[in-house]
Formats: sequence, C-alpha cells, structure tokens
Amino acid sequence: MNNSSDVIIYTDGSSRGNPGPGGYGIVMEDCKTGFTKQYSQGFIKTTNNRMELLAVIEALKKLTKIKLNITVFTDSKYVVDSVEKKWVFKWKKTGFKNKKNVDLWLEFLKVQELNNISFKWIKGHNNHPQNEICDKLAFKASENKPLLVDKGYENNLNKFF
Repeated sequence: MNNSSDVIIYTDGSSRGNPGPGGYGIVMEDCKTGFTKQYSQGFIKTTNNRMELLAVIEALKKLTKIKLNITVFTDSKYVVDSVEKKWVFKWKKTGFKNKKNVDLWLEFLKVQELNNISFKWIKGHNNHPQNEICDKLAFKASENKPLLVDKGYENNLNKFF
C-alpha cells in the first residue's frame, strides 16, 4: 500500500456493447487499518467511459471523512488524462461544449473537492490483483438483476433524437 495515502481506490468500468449493459467495480483500501471493501452496480444501457467515471464518483461518495489523501488506480486513460492533465477543469470553463458525460463530470467536480486526490493509470487485463477484481465485479454487475437505468445516458440520448 502507498504510505502517503489514507485510502487507495481501484476502479473499473465495463460495457457489453458500447452502448449496452454495463457496470462498475470498486475496491477501496484503508491504508491505516488494511480494511478493504468492494462495491459494484450494473446498468441496463450505458457506455464503458460512463462506467469508468461513475466508478470513481461512487467510490469518492462512499468516503465518510474529508481532507484525505486518496490515490485512485484505474485502467481508464479517459479518466486519468481528463483529471491529471486538467482537461476537465478547462471543459468546465467552456461549459463542456461538445463533451460527453457532462452530468458525470459535473458530479465528479463536486465530490473531488472534498479530498486530495491523485490518479494513477494501470494497464488493464495485466494481472494486477485489485484491477482484476474490479474488472470481474464490473462485468458481473452488468449481468446481475436488477440493473439500474443510467438516467444520464438516457437523458443525453433524448437530446439528439
């Protein structure tokens, strides 16, 4: 575990079809106690990028304390680059013009302010134990009933038709 972090979060998102049924998986580790917790949820119709980002958001929302040092490990370049390269903050200034997943990025911006978060990219499907667990959780969640409606995805679809 990373000694400078209070909590380490591993996330993964999955979509069987893009769009299609999808889900996310989360493994959270308390660096002080070694306590771990796993979470997952599935959705009827969504995209892989939405699930990758939603996994991070849901993990951050599960934290019961603020001002923590958090390290998030994900195999999503979309998420890591958007945050670490500060793209999402530029998108916010321009009103997210021509950007996807605006509902989730706005939610991310709210929850990320509560803690000191750094993102680390890890190669997916590369036998990283926690990433493999998250991958399995996400895929299984996409098959489990009941699947939820990804309202943000559904609402964004309606704007174009």
